[in-house]
Amino acid sequence: MRWVTREHPRVDRVACPWLIATFIDPGAEILFAPADEVLAIAEDADAISFDAPGARYTHRDGLCTFEVLVADHAIDDPAVALLARIVHGADIADDRDATPESRGLLAVAEGFALLGLPDEETPALQLPVYSALHAWCQAQVAGVGS
Repeated sequence: MRWVTREHPRVDRVACPWLIATFIDPGAEILFAPADEVLAIAEDADAISFDAPGARYTHRDGLCTFEVLVADHAIDDPAVALLARIVHGADIADDRDATPESRGLLAVAEGFALLGLPDEETPALQLPVYSALHAWCQAQVAGVGS
């Protein structure tokens, strides 16, 4: 399935493709578009819109898009729940201290943005960061590791 979001991916627009590919739609194709074109492209390309104004999945009730996807797809995984709190803090300016890891994840996302890479390359390079963070979350909820 195709999924479309705003261009210039940062925290939520990289975390969501990781979540989609890992837990929701392993064959997902992620498209990036100007914010004002996301909904039209979603309709024309028969894609699911996310993290854009008016998108099917976007910030809702104080949650970031990652958290909305977790809730709407009933992903019942304690490590994903912890990862969602980390992503929330990195994505929502008023909640930067939601977890100690949130500011670090934001720094990584902003660092990638500063590299000036094409939008299509950015998530592919960052996906291992989210896989590693998810593995760390798994260890944390299992009581293993630091």
